[in-house]
Amino acid sequence: MKLSNFEPQIIDRIIEMAWEDRTPFEAIEAQFGLQEKQVIALMRQQMKPSSFRMWRERVTKRKTKHLNKREFVAGRFKSQNQK
Repeated sequence: MKLSNFEPQIIDRIIEMAWEDRTPFEAIEAQFGLQEKQVIALMRQQMKPSSFRMWRERVTKRKTKHLNKREFVAGRFKSQNQK
């Protein structure tokens, strides 16, 4: 993954979506073509180490970040920026 392929606004949007509790990694992949491992690498590059650790801990405890682990079909809110 090369960050040069993405504009700064796109990188910011990916980070925003990764931080959102109800936005699954599959939505990021559908919209930007980045797999979960690539999103993690992007977050590691763009964030301070302490912020990255906090995010990773938060994400690993969330069922909502993976579609196949969700207990519901649709979330309560879907941003107009999402596909």
